[in-house]
Order: sequence, then C-alpha cells, then structure tokens
Amino acid sequence: MREFALSEQDFQTIAQKVYRSCGIVLGPHKREMVYSRLARRIRANQLDSFSAYLNFLEENEEHEFSQFINAITTNLTSFFRENHHFEFLSNTLIPRLIERNKASKRIRIWSAGCSTGEEPYSIAMTIANRFPSDWDVKILATDLDSNVLAKAQSGVYDAGNVTGLDDDILKKWFLKSPDNHAYKVKQNLQSLIFFKRLNLLEKWPMKGPFDVIFCRNVLIYFDKETKDKLFKGYHQMLGADGHLFIGHSETMGKEHHEFKNLGRTMYQKV
Repeated sequence: MREFALSEQDFQTIAQKVYRSCGIVLGPHKREMVYSRLARRIRANQLDSFSAYLNFLEENEEHEFSQFINAITTNLTSFFRENHHFEFLSNTLIPRLIERNKASKRIRIWSAGCSTGEEPYSIAMTIANRFPSDWDVKILATDLDSNVLAKAQSGVYDAGNVTGLDDDILKKWFLKSPDNHAYKVKQNLQSLIFFKRLNLLEKWPMKGPFDVIFCRNVLIYFDKETKDKLFKGYHQMLGADGHLFIGHSETMGKEHHEFKNLGRTMYQKV
C-alpha cells in the first residue's frame, strides 16, 4: 500500500495547474514521476494525502506554489551536453559574429531553461577569450525553477558533475576544494552570465536582440500550440541571421518557414 493516496481527480488537478502555470503537459505516463516528486512536499508540510496537499496549496499559494513547480520540473543536464552545438558555436558562429558585429562590438546569447547552470557555463567557456577585450559579451541564463537557478548562480559543482571535462578546462575555469570533492566556477567566467528566473509562458522582460538562443530539452514538455508560440517568440528575439539550438529529441514543424533547418537541431532565422 502506498504512503499517500493519489486519485485520478487529484492527478488531473495537478496536471491542469502545471499546464496553466508553465505549459508543461503531464500525461498519464508522468503519474509515477508526479507521485515521487510531490510526495516530498507532502512530507515536508506534514500532510497525509495529495488532496490535503492540494488544499494546502490553494491556501498557501504565495509561499508553496514555487515549491510545487520546482518539484515537478525536470533538471537533467551536464557540461557540453550535445557537444556538436558548442563545436558549431566555436568553429562556425564565433568567426561570423566577430565579422558581423564588429561595428556594435556586442554579443548576446540566451540560455532558456538553463537548469543548474552547466549549459550557460559551457557557452561561456566556449566564447571566453574569443572576442577582443573591448567587446560587450553577455549570456542571459533563465529558468523557471528558483532552486536550480540558485545552484547555477553559485557555480559550485560536485566532482561527479565535472567528470568528463579535460584537466586543462578544470584548471583554467574552476577552483578545486582542498578535499577535491567540489569545484567552483571562477569569477571571470561567472561575470559573463546574468541569471534570472523566468517563466517562458509569461511576458519576457528582455528586449534583445540575441545572436544565439539555446532552448534545449525544454520544448519536449510543451504541447504544439505552446511550442509554436515559443518559436515565434524566439524568432522575434533573434537578430538578423540569429541561431536557435533545440534538444536532440525535439523538432520544429516544417510550417515554421521563419527558420532555416541547418540539421542536428540547429536553426537559423530567415
């Protein structure tokens, strides 16, 4: 017998709240995930069922709702995940951007759905020291989950998180703890990144334009209507010939003629 009762009505109520808040679709196959993640919130608030938790959520929305969303959202990431995107950025895009933006000397990159920070730090390591010192180079890193955003902003990772990074990269960009169990991103790399909490379904406060947008392994949680809305928003946020990178398991419909498909989930604004 399970620790807490989760009725079909409770599950549907949870799914509706999540969809209305952040556009993530929780189908029946997500029921086990919802149970395991929200069970922690039920225990934390000393409740005895999902229905009791939903009542508690209604009465304490101002304080609990962010915890509710944080518990549901998935945060699986790693440094240089889908490395072909970073190779394209390094070998193809950076030379183009140096030539194209030489008048403004401005570079803007957005990591939308940055999770615990491995993606924006990978972007920063790829572009750091590649532009002349008088250039204005910044990365915006946003996520819905305030907990993972706080971890990203701290820039501190366990030794297991940096497994696979070359020793040269670790020495150049990280400070190692005396016991070798933790690594902290150096300040000169962190200074390239501005972290901000952002719900992609709400109004975006930034104006752009961005040269590159990474939105990887985020779109898989949205329905087609929401994805189409986001693609249009990213198109508006990108500068002329700007690039959009999405996750390996994500697709953009052929009806989106505003983007040119470059292959390997890389797209260029038309």
